[in-house]
Amino acid sequence: MFVVIFGRPACPFCVRAKALAEKLESASAIEGFRYVDIHEEGITKADLEKTIGKPVQTVPQIFADQMHIGGFTEFDQWVTEQGLLTATAQ
Repeated sequence: MFVVIFGRPACPFCVRAKALAEKLESASAIEGFRYVDIHEEGITKADLEKTIGKPVQTVPQIFADQMHIGGFTEFDQWVTEQGLLTATAQ
């Protein structure tokens, strides 16, 4: 599974999402991840809305194997529901 995180600089939830993805990658729970800085790449929230198919108010916006997960809270919950990290790895 490959995770893509769309975020922006100085966003605390983006930092947390990236840290969780790094933890998942180091635990071999995912194949890898890519962090996309929307400011650096020139991506707007409107661009993300077109990809996701619904309004985007916040970042990060996270995808796992091209499936939209949501923001950090949803990503954290999804990781738990999928059992991607053991209790000792969290």
